[in-house]
Amino acid sequence: MTEEQAAVVEQVTDMLIIGGGPTGLFAAFYCGMRNASCKIIDSLPELGGQLATLYPEKFIFDVAGFPKIQARELVNQLIDQAMQNQPGIHLNEAVQSLVRREDGLFELHTDKSVHVGRAIIICAGIGAFTPRPLPAPTAAKYEGRGLDYYIDRIDKYRGKRVLVIGGGDSAVDYSLMLDEVAASVTLIHRRDQFRAHEESVRQLHESRVQIKTFYELAEVRGDNWIESAVIVNNQTKETQELEVDSIVSGLGFTASLGPIKEWGLEIEKNDIVVNSRMETNIPGVYAAGDVVTYPGKVKLIATGFGEAPTAVNNAKTYIDPKARLFPGHSTSMKQ
Repeated sequence: MTEEQAAVVEQVTDMLIIGGGPTGLFAAFYCGMRNASCKIIDSLPELGGQLATLYPEKFIFDVAGFPKIQARELVNQLIDQAMQNQPGIHLNEAVQSLVRREDGLFELHTDKSVHVGRAIIICAGIGAFTPRPLPAPTAAKYEGRGLDYYIDRIDKYRGKRVLVIGGGDSAVDYSLMLDEVAASVTLIHRRDQFRAHEESVRQLHESRVQIKTFYELAEVRGDNWIESAVIVNNQTKETQELEVDSIVSGLGFTASLGPIKEWGLEIEKNDIVVNSRMETNIPGVYAAGDVVTYPGKVKLIATGFGEAPTAVNNAKTYIDPKARLFPGHSTSMKQ
């Protein structure tokens, strides 16, 4: 070992948080409440997870205290809250392997560096996500030329004729958002029942959106940009050609935990199994948010906000067995 190497003191962080979405950001804030150092490691180029990347202009309605709040604004507030405690932020880093050393510390290897921590909190959301392809064989070539898999800026659809595809929350929410700016919005769904929240479906039926059930996308037409879409009724086989300027897919995304699946965690489908303490089957590794499953689990942002401090508090007692599990309410902790 050289003198230079001997002079380097290994940086050990109390908690390494994988994922910089809403749950990860709130976990980072709560680490500060427990005087625990932390880092956020995320493969995306910015904090906020899906809210920042896929739905920045979408309104969120099920966060306590906000009748409605735009996703970007919620992310900004979460970042402001988390940064009070100056967590380490490492973006554009994809996690690869997790090694538990003989001294009990964890080495989290990414594609760029190695982070050493006393505990791990996985807040990876749905994992790495890719859009589900549209069924029409000609659709793929219009990606970036009128075909979008999510809405990053609502204003670019102003005055346009838009076709939305799908029947879940994303498709219904997109349709309602676009109804405020687009010249016209048509929503097609292959069934006559929607999987979206009941209140959103009620608003949809009261909006200007033209709803076509039992219809699927058959073909996309146009030269350098989308000009029309051929849709087919899967009951009668009737086809229609709609003149459209843009198509927005609300078919959702496929997700994968990627290398995390190789860490020896108990996985159920694509979710990490945890107990009521947010503990995984690996001591010192916790998880929270949409990435976890347990009996009765409900995948909401609000649920992740509750699971994050549970994970942090239990991780704190793992790191320091003398620490209290419940440190008191924030009103007394911050005085």
